[in-house]
Amino acid sequence: MPIDATQAYDDNNIFARILRGDLPSNPVYDDEYAFAFHDINPQAPLHILVIPKGRYVSWDDFSAKANDAEIAGFIRAVGHVARENNLVEPGYRLLANIGQHGGQEVPHLHVHLFGGQFMGPMLARA
Repeated sequence: MPIDATQAYDDNNIFARILRGDLPSNPVYDDEYAFAFHDINPQAPLHILVIPKGRYVSWDDFSAKANDAEIAGFIRAVGHVARENNLVEPGYRLLANIGQHGGQEVPHLHVHLFGGQFMGPMLARA
């Protein structure tokens, strides 16, 4: 069920629990600003989630409240994960769902990194 991207941060959301080590994950990257792990329900041959370590509900929340180091560190982490998984040359897709109309389901900013196949059109045609 999509969430309201303006809601307060919930310390019990699934990604907060993964960051605390309360839930297992299959990590691929970890630094002071970001954590990346394989999605448990992959939608492509390679499907990795990259999340900031700070308490940010959405891209809007992050861009308004994160400091410059957090923003740069998170964006660099996304690029690092793509390079380490050999996705730059064939190409890949980044997706960040924001709020109800964007279909955001977890109230913690996260970017989906999809690769390993041709992704097709950006949106399904009606």
